[in-house]
Amino acid sequence: MNHTEAITLGLHDASPQHLVEEMSDDVVLELGWGRLIFGQTFADPDKLAAVLQQEVRGRRDICIYARESHVLVAKSPAELFIDPSHTYRWRFSADDDVTDPRPIGFSVRPLRDKAEADAMNRVYVRCGMVPAPTEVIWNNHLHADAVEYLVAVRDDDDSVVGTVTGVDHKRLFNDPEDGSSLWTLAVDPTASLPGIGASLTRTLAQLFRDRGRAYLDLSVAYDNAAAIALYEKLGFQRVPVLAVKRKNAINEPLFTPASETVDDLNPYARIIADEAMRRGIHVEVLDAETGEMRLSHGGRSVVTRESLSEYTSAVAMSRCDDKRLTRRIVSEAGIVVPKGRLATFDAEDHAFLADVGDVVVKPTRGEQGKGITVGVDGPEALDAALARAREQHPEVLIEQRAVGDDLRLVVIDGKVVAAALRKPAEVVGTGKHTVRELIETQSRRRAAATGGESRIPLDAVTESTVAEAGLSFDDVLDEGVRLRVRRAANLHQGGTIHDVTAKVHPELCRVAVVAAEAIGIPVTGIDLLVPDVTRDEYVFVEANERPGLANHEPQPTAQAFVDFLFPGQPGLPQAWTPAEPRTEG
Repeated sequence: MNHTEAITLGLHDASPQHLVEEMSDDVVLELGWGRLIFGQTFADPDKLAAVLQQEVRGRRDICIYARESHVLVAKSPAELFIDPSHTYRWRFSADDDVTDPRPIGFSVRPLRDKAEADAMNRVYVRCGMVPAPTEVIWNNHLHADAVEYLVAVRDDDDSVVGTVTGVDHKRLFNDPEDGSSLWTLAVDPTASLPGIGASLTRTLAQLFRDRGRAYLDLSVAYDNAAAIALYEKLGFQRVPVLAVKRKNAINEPLFTPASETVDDLNPYARIIADEAMRRGIHVEVLDAETGEMRLSHGGRSVVTRESLSEYTSAVAMSRCDDKRLTRRIVSEAGIVVPKGRLATFDAEDHAFLADVGDVVVKPTRGEQGKGITVGVDGPEALDAALARAREQHPEVLIEQRAVGDDLRLVVIDGKVVAAALRKPAEVVGTGKHTVRELIETQSRRRAAATGGESRIPLDAVTESTVAEAGLSFDDVLDEGVRLRVRRAANLHQGGTIHDVTAKVHPELCRVAVVAAEAIGIPVTGIDLLVPDVTRDEYVFVEANERPGLANHEPQPTAQAFVDFLFPGQPGLPQAWTPAEPRTEG
């Protein structure tokens, strides 16, 4: 196989004729998000600096193993800097236990086709990493035997839930040290399966050790504590290897003092800011903590708080805020709502429960699932649920519990732009860890994937949900057993979201649009309970005046929102701006 099809050799067009006999010169590997520049193959630091200065706009190149990093930076101190990342090395020995323990619920294997390359990109997006062009991944897979792409796939549906890229230094440039390296380890934060990151890393390590490589290196941000803990547990040790990058807009947070910018926004505001800036719309961050921004273009200026804007009236917002009022309005518009009543905190509440058998209790005002209890079916549970809801707001709604999945439909300017099933938080047993440990681990994953927005509370609701399965927090969950730990599918309480836009029934979309029109709100998330997204049966749950658009990638929710705010302002072609390739456990 021709080793040169995926590499560029220095600043000239010469092909290497000496890969077997000696180390290649000036080796640069294209990975899509940018280039890996192997500094030890450059004898001339001036040429190495020039290669870094040729970085294409909107991409991020990484130079690693430079012979003298400080000298390289000194060649162009206004343009180059030393990356604040650690390099970790797993040096293989005969005594190492590299073999991957049997994964639970998934398997790890090489990339098979272009569809899986595209699925890798979706995992990158969910991890906040910008994808590489599918063609680059696939061409490397076919033609560059120095590049290895592994994927983790679920056993039940063969969907890709994780990926890692490996580079064989021996095959790439006849490395005399017989080295290899790991890049862009990413695990789908919605996977709910333990050990994916460790399994991908172990499998890659075993591949390179069996090939006769001496070690496996990786670069990880100095403050990525979770990933560092994983690598040290696997046997990686820090080595004094530095990476050099070019000073550009993408890398700016790494070499300049921090200030309140779009980088400080949560994911729900950031996705809107990125879309606006892509179109040339000016973004002024007013309050990063609340996601408040001013978007300006020409003579038009709009203040937004995530997906809530000045164009949502106070009346519409109050209608969404009061769940009892929302029920009445949509019911009058012909939409099916569950049987319910405003709690009176007396025997009448218990009589209603006895009549319908199973209820949902929630405060009439509130968000993020606070104070909501699902699946109340007894007098004592009802009293506890009422008290919990009353802590959030004095008025409490009791509704008959409908059977089905929680469907969120995002309506923007009279059109459904995304539909997704929201599923309650669950954990998967390992046969070694307690329920509490599994919940804490999954909660950390969800928090990391959502910028701290999603966590699984270790509260009375979680405890009672676990107890329904005959378990306690201190019990060890059997290997491979799935345990639902929350009843409500709220994302802020650890729930996950799964796109169904392509198959949702048209009637459900019509219902969502009618509900939004009845409420008089231009941007909303309509929640329905449905037995099957491909059928027309439903029950209305509630409307959200500030839906999280970032939860629905890759659907074009941010594009539709900016279109609504700036009608007639054409969107530019999608810019490709790779983020920092990073390792994640």
